[in-house]
Amino acid sequence: MIVLGLDPSLSCTGWGVIRVDGPRLSHIANGQIATDAKAPLAERLHHLHDAVFAVIGAHQPDVAAAEEVFVNKNPQSTLKLAQARGAVLAACGRASLPVHEHAARLVKKSVVGTGGADKAQVQAMLKVLLPTAKVSGADAADALAVAIAHAHLGPSL
Repeated sequence: MIVLGLDPSLSCTGWGVIRVDGPRLSHIANGQIATDAKAPLAERLHHLHDAVFAVIGAHQPDVAAAEEVFVNKNPQSTLKLAQARGAVLAACGRASLPVHEHAARLVKKSVVGTGGADKAQVQAMLKVLLPTAKVSGADAADALAVAIAHAHLGPSL
């Protein structure tokens, strides 16, 4: 099974693709999709949609996984995140790719062993779990963590 992990954000969406063969995980690809902060919102969302759709076309995943929405203290930030997620999930829908969502604490617990892990701990475990991966940045690392968590947790959690 090939899993596409997604870490949606309006400024920089991370993506990571892994192969799951029973308990074995292997890295396929990862990257980040940045948008121009000065561009109109609609243009940025269109760019995210098209770029994620291209990743799906290039890697042909069987399933996608994304972190569940969390609420920021700033309502504007939450709204921008929701819009970016909408563009990313719409690309999955356009490709008829099923999407499963996992809570951030479950992602961290699945990868590191504790739901309170910080980014550095998650990135250190990625090096252990996917030793051949050359990770493109923090957002790509988060996306790979979501893909790994999906492999461990499955769609029902």
